[in-house]
Amino acid sequence: MKITDEVYALEATKNWNYAYLISGEKKMLIDTGRPGQGKGIIKELKSMDINPRDIQHILITHHDVDHVGNLAFLQEETGASVWASREDIPYIYGDKHRPGQKRIISMFMRVKKPGKIMAYEENQKVEGVQVIPTPGHTPGHVCLLYKDILFTGDLVRNSKGSLETMKSSMNWNESILKESIEKTAAYDFKWICTAHGQPLKLDNAPLELAKVVNMIK
Repeated sequence: MKITDEVYALEATKNWNYAYLISGEKKMLIDTGRPGQGKGIIKELKSMDINPRDIQHILITHHDVDHVGNLAFLQEETGASVWASREDIPYIYGDKHRPGQKRIISMFMRVKKPGKIMAYEENQKVEGVQVIPTPGHTPGHVCLLYKDILFTGDLVRNSKGSLETMKSSMNWNESILKESIEKTAAYDFKWICTAHGQPLKLDNAPLELAKVVNMIK
């Protein structure tokens, strides 16, 4: 699904949650979908006349298995550098167990351990993509800002055209999540590209994001 001339929501992942492609001069993937979608992602890239080896970076928003499910496969297929937060890397490697329901999910959705992951640094930019630390859904969740597009990971989701948080049982710390939403709403953007639900272009996207804070008890 084309969002702008440079940004696409990958159809190969749409039935669960979206991974995204930035197809500018420096090509990047945002997240990798749930396990088993990797070959579909490669096929889709090729259908767009993109050589998978031209993908230079894979940027991970957080450690959930439906976001890192094809990380090892895509890392091998593309040779891309992989980035994630220092706090979430141990969960991606399996050195820490995911909490609560996520631990059960990860038992059924096995994820291959990836190779080297580089940790985002403070005020990090990766080829023009600004990394915004937004803990709450997970300890090291990040949002990613590229031009006027905010990739929110699971900070919020799009439910039938309205923004809302993920279920409270799936969030690591909702008081910290609230602070992260407030902080992110201070940035300037027009598009909100959630993992769950269709991308949204809004007249006042930061204001709509800020309204989600009131939904958190």
